[in-house]
Amino acid sequence: MARRYDSNPFDEEEVNPFSDPAVRGKTSSQSNYSGGAFYTTNPGSVAPATNSRLAPLNPEPVDYNYGFGATVDIPLDASTDLKKKEKELQAKEAELRRREQEVRRKEEAAARAGIVLEEKNWPPFFPIIHHDIANEIPVHLQRLQYVAFTSLLGLALCLTWNVVAVTAAWIKGEGVKIWFLSIIYFIAGVPGAYVLWYRPLYRAFRTDSAIKFGWFFLFYLLHLGFCILAAVAPPIVFKGKSLTGILSAIDVIGDHTLIGIFYFVGFGLFCLETVISIWVIQQVYMYFRGSGKAAEMKRDAARGAMRAAI
Repeated sequence: MARRYDSNPFDEEEVNPFSDPAVRGKTSSQSNYSGGAFYTTNPGSVAPATNSRLAPLNPEPVDYNYGFGATVDIPLDASTDLKKKEKELQAKEAELRRREQEVRRKEEAAARAGIVLEEKNWPPFFPIIHHDIANEIPVHLQRLQYVAFTSLLGLALCLTWNVVAVTAAWIKGEGVKIWFLSIIYFIAGVPGAYVLWYRPLYRAFRTDSAIKFGWFFLFYLLHLGFCILAAVAPPIVFKGKSLTGILSAIDVIGDHTLIGIFYFVGFGLFCLETVISIWVIQQVYMYFRGSGKAAEMKRDAARGAMRAAI
């Protein structure tokens, strides 16, 4: 009963294992591995490494900064070249300005003198005349001017077809004289129509000149008379076969049907040209009378007669 109150029976007697020489020998004969968090061999039982240091990196040069410190060769005369080019540009600009002023001065002088500088722009593929109805003719006269231009182109078509038909008749034995006459009609007719009546009408509408209207009426009446003569083709010169009119067509179709058809086509073209020409001269005359240009033309004619008499 007395042992019930002894010390804890589970307590082990504390014995120092190193106090006994036998235990110390046994301890020294144990494994060379040491425990713990890092499982390593006993340093005393492993030979030291022959080369445990890493090889050092090659030293970098002092100015090795990835090219940011590289020197750039800048020519010292760059500013001089820039100044020189700037002076050249200024000189060219001054020359262009001087030329523009000179051209403007000439245009103003020509305008004061009544001279109109016309740039050739028609036809577009090979400009030979100046023609700009949309920008130079008043809006209320543009339609009439376009119809007059159509009559000019119609005359060119009529005379071209006349050359074709007369050439075919010449090949069939009608003689070379009528062919030469058809060529003369074409060469003299188209440029003559433009110079004698179309350009005066164009300038009359643009400048509202009574004298230009007078030139137009004079030569457009001749043009109208020629169209009527060509449509009829009376047997006056070389039996009239140099023009593709109705009489020559009737005469030719009896011998050569194809040539007669060509002549009838030419007759139709001349008839159409005559109708268009009559409408144009009628409309121009109505505008001429309504705008007061007729009275102005009469006054100019009376003034000119008086000067001539004096």
